[in-house]
Amino acid sequence: MFVSLRDGETQEGLLKRFQRSVQNSGLLREVKAKRFFISNGEKARIAARKSAARHRRRARKEAGLEAGTGPRRRGPGGAPASGPVRKPA
Repeated sequence: MFVSLRDGETQEGLLKRFQRSVQNSGLLREVKAKRFFISNGEKARIAARKSAARHRRRARKEAGLEAGTGPRRRGPGGAPASGPVRKPA
């Protein structure tokens, strides 16, 4: 990566531009991925897990549920749970 100082640009601006270019190039992601050896079988398992999670998220989105929420719980008798069930006095 190489960035040159522009006219009137501060060193902070230059550093910010350099960091942005490194981030956009994916260089750090690649270095992080090559930090440890991962066998081809392990890569396939990781890819399968990511794919399954992606499909679950898509199915949840298509079902109309918000991200991060589970299925709605039902109260006694199949009615939606609205709070504690009280018996009339």
